[in-house]
Formats: sequence, structure tokens, C-alpha cells
Amino acid sequence: MTHDIHIIGGGLAGSEAAWQLARRGFKVRLSEMRGGGDMTPAHQTDGLAELVCSNSFRSDDDEKNAVGLLHHEMRRLDSLIMQAGETARVPAGSAMAVDRDVFSAQVQRTLEDHPNITVVRERIDTLPESGATIVATGPLTAQALAESIVSATGQDRLAFFDAIAPIVHRDSIDMDICWIQSRWDKKTAASNEEGDYINCPMTKDQYLAFHQGLMDGEKTEFREWEKDTPYFDGCMPIEVMAARGVETLRYGPMKPVGLDNPRDTTPEFPQGRWPYAVVQLRQDNKLGTLWNMVGFQTKLKYAAQVELFRTIPGLENAEFARLGGLHRNTFLNSPAVLDRQLRLRNAEHIRFAGQVTGCEGYVESSAIGLMAGMMAAAELSGRQWTPPPRTTAFGALLSHITGDADAATYQPMNVNFGLFPPLHDVKKKQRKEAYTGRAKADFTDWLAAVECVPA
Repeated sequence: MTHDIHIIGGGLAGSEAAWQLARRGFKVRLSEMRGGGDMTPAHQTDGLAELVCSNSFRSDDDEKNAVGLLHHEMRRLDSLIMQAGETARVPAGSAMAVDRDVFSAQVQRTLEDHPNITVVRERIDTLPESGATIVATGPLTAQALAESIVSATGQDRLAFFDAIAPIVHRDSIDMDICWIQSRWDKKTAASNEEGDYINCPMTKDQYLAFHQGLMDGEKTEFREWEKDTPYFDGCMPIEVMAARGVETLRYGPMKPVGLDNPRDTTPEFPQGRWPYAVVQLRQDNKLGTLWNMVGFQTKLKYAAQVELFRTIPGLENAEFARLGGLHRNTFLNSPAVLDRQLRLRNAEHIRFAGQVTGCEGYVESSAIGLMAGMMAAAELSGRQWTPPPRTTAFGALLSHITGDADAATYQPMNVNFGLFPPLHDVKKKQRKEAYTGRAKADFTDWLAAVECVPA
């Protein structure tokens, strides 16, 4: 098939961009190196849009949460990632979590079945010299292509480490010690009957011993060229958090508030008392057979992980479907090298999309892929591109990537209300609702004025 545009990378962003272009009638060649004899340090399969870290798309609340608002805007643009997410959805309270295998299979099936898309299993080592192109190779861009990008941008790559949380087999968890409950008993239509998280309680002595184990455990050694690479705060290894102070984890991923341990009741606390600390596990697949350890991204070596995590009450006999890991992520200094349409300033036939631009998170990566697809479709059609307002989630995220951020200190960023034009005249308690209300109204107006899908 002769193609109108070449997309390099079949992750979340590349898949979403391909879908947006194909449904507008453009012929797409989607190149993915996995399945063609190559693999990345973090992927386990050759499936398109494989989720390599958490299985959560985070909050689905579009009234008070920026990422939930981004969900809302993506759904209004018929996002493939949101569609597949609904198909693969598993209980996670107010969050949107998915069965990662079902999700990837749904994305791949949809793209492979589309007559305008050809998926090719091949590694691309250099940036194309001509022809409309979207590079969505993600933070694990292969070395040869990464070097080609560096050569084209004239900028050094930026890099950070991203850690992966372990996954535990459900039937190896001792439910005589653990219990299922959502924090403050908050549930949604997708929730399990009892709640959405398995909770492993810790006493003070158990917590202090665990904290010391994190400090003492044998960790992955960095290569010399990796030693100055910073972590991204949104995916901080748990032992790095622990090193910030003995109480840090109790105010982070091991926070016990709102969780009543039914094994620890008294006349004064008939529903159970809050433990000193809690390790939470979230359902990872639709069958409920796999659960991931929330916030337990780690760079501990495998043997150290097994030894330490089996000291957690209820996980003494835990069997791990996957242990935690660590991989190096790379991203562009986008404010310096990309224009407002995600095009390379010195090679405008090339757009970048997804995490390689310096957005962080599954949803954000997909959203930038969606926008890159719409931008490219407008350009191929000879139409002028009208960007979404900065008051919307799409507009705020794009503005951060393509110019609002300081190039000298640019770092990956999740979508958050700090990226939105401020509403200082609104009371603080009402500000989140005001941000989302303004965004929805402005997004509706923008949507009415731009092309979405040909009739």
C-alpha cells in the first residue's frame, strides 16, 4: 500500500496517531520494531500499545482532576486508546485501570483490521529525509534512531530512569491477614463489591524493619554514563523515596489513612483501626488473578525484592508474575527543538509524539499522539491547524511541550492544573471544578470550529 504518512513506533502515541489519520481517510504505514527481531529492555511482548509499567490510566474523574478531564476530551475525539481502555477495564475505584493483555490486543486488532493502515514489523534506524512522518518511538527509542535524532536536533538527549512495579499472583496472597477495601470506602460502577485494593497492614515495628530493608537491599548498579541521570518524581523507585526520610512512605504509597483493618477491632473501633502503614495491591487483569503493588516501582535486584517483599504481612508466600525493574528513558528538549505543531524546527516534515516529547504518563502520551495525528491530517488536507485553547487539557499539555516550559530546565510532566491559565478569582475549594467547567465549555467551542472526521 502506498502511504500518505509514515508513523514510526507502535506504542500508545503511535497507535493513536495512526487511528486518527486512518479514520480521516489517509493511508498509514505504521513501523514497529518489536516482532521484527528487536525488543526493548522493558517490553515483554510484541503487542502494539503494550503497557510496560502500571496498568492504570489514573483518575477518571473529569470534574476535579486534570487527567480525568483529558480522558473526557480524548473520548470526545473518538480516541482509540480510550475505546480499548473501556473494553479492557478492571475495577480500580475512581481510577481507570485495564487488563494490559486485553487492552493491547484490542488496539492491535483495531489497527490491523483498518483498511488504511499497514503495520510493518521493522526497525527504523534514521529519520526519513522526506515525506510526512510522525516519530512516536517513546522513551525507549533504539540507539541508532536516537543518534539520528540527536544529529538532527543538534541537542543532547535528556534522560531519566523509570521504574516498574512488581505483579503478584492473587492466589498467593494470604487473605486471612490482608483485606479488600477502597480508601474511605469510595467506589464506582466498576468497583468490586468489597472494594478495589488488597491491603497488607503493618505495625510500626514491621514498617521500620521494612524501611531498613529497603535501605540495605542490594540494588541495580548504574553504568558510568548513567550515574548523572535524574529520576522522574511521578515514577520514583520506592527505595529512593524511603531514603528521603523514615516517614516518607507513610505519607506516600504506604499511607494508611481511610483504611480500617477488620482484623484489628475494639469496642472503640468496631470497624477496625488504621494500621501504622499499608501496602496496597491493585487488580491488574480482568480475571483478577494478577495484582500489582501500588507505588512499588523499584531498582532492587530480583533476589532482594523477593526476600524483602515476602516480609510484608500477607505476602509471606507471594508468587511474583513479574518483579520490579528499571529502564532508562529518553526525551527531547521539545521547547527548543519542536514548533507549536510538534514539528522538528529544521525538518518540518517530521513530527514527534508521545513520551519522547517529554510528556509523562500513558494518557498524556496517547493524547499527544492524537494531536499529532490531527495536526498531520490538517496539513495533508491543506487546511490551517487551529490548536485547542490553553484552557483545555489538550491545550495546556501542548503548550507545556511546545514553548511554555523553560528549555533550560525542561522535564517530563503529567497533565495538571498547574499547566492551565490560573483562576485566581475563584475560591480555592471551587477551583478544580472551575478549571474543568471552563475547559469543557472552551473545548466544545473549539470542537465545533475544527474538522474532526470527514462526512
